[in-house]
Amino acid sequence: MEIVLGVGGGIAAYKAALLLRLMTEAGHGVTVVPTANALEFVGAATWEALSGRPVRYLGNRSSGKQGAALARAALEAGATVRFVAGSMSVPTPEGVERVVPVESTQDLLEAVLAEAADADVLVMAAAVADFRPAEVSDAKMKKGDDGGAPVIVLERTPDVLATAVRTRSEGGPMAPLIVGFAAETGDATSSVLEYGRAKLARKGCEMLVVNEVGTDKVFGRDETAVTILFADGRPAVETVGSKDQAAAAVVQAIVDDLAGRDPAGASGR
Repeated sequence: MEIVLGVGGGIAAYKAALLLRLMTEAGHGVTVVPTANALEFVGAATWEALSGRPVRYLGNRSSGKQGAALARAALEAGATVRFVAGSMSVPTPEGVERVVPVESTQDLLEAVLAEAADADVLVMAAAVADFRPAEVSDAKMKKGDDGGAPVIVLERTPDVLATAVRTRSEGGPMAPLIVGFAAETGDATSSVLEYGRAKLARKGCEMLVVNEVGTDKVFGRDETAVTILFADGRPAVETVGSKDQAAAAVVQAIVDDLAGRDPAGASGR
């Protein structure tokens, strides 16, 4: 029997390792799909040794903490929340209308187009992969004896935020207020905020929440520093503190924006 074993973080990862060993000893073929948090408890080498199958993937260090904080802040403000969730190291917030699990950028795109079609606000806080392997191997990529590194050809993934904005501009069903997020680094050419302003203009959303990423910054941490940029030229809003505080600032900016719009037909989603 072929079995796919999904593994989350915490004590469940250790229990899953025992379950995997029992399954393979019983003669079953098992493919392990661990979250990033699961790999912090039981490493990829252990899963490979137990299953005899590859468990390698390309990902990032985003924990989902900011997205969860945004959902909580929106719920506290009285909104109905639909939560589209990828790999997270934190629990799904209680009280959301529904949770839509996704694994790939394509999954996320389809979920956003479906769930935001009748919403008042779309908040895109996901750390979306910009590239994916052009080909996915069904077997373990062998290291070989020549000491060379494998060549992995990447292709662009769909731009979820830009697609949502384009859908709306073409008359399709989409939230009238779209809030994007940008994890940026500065360089010799431009600062973090300059890159953020350029992205806001390029993406076409109403707000863009910009934060600086890098070593020991943002990903996986409880603290953050964000700047909320507005397409209509309003002064930027800066917040430094916990991710709950940042979420509260973003939700307040959304509430202020909605208050200045025609309330007819607003559903609070």
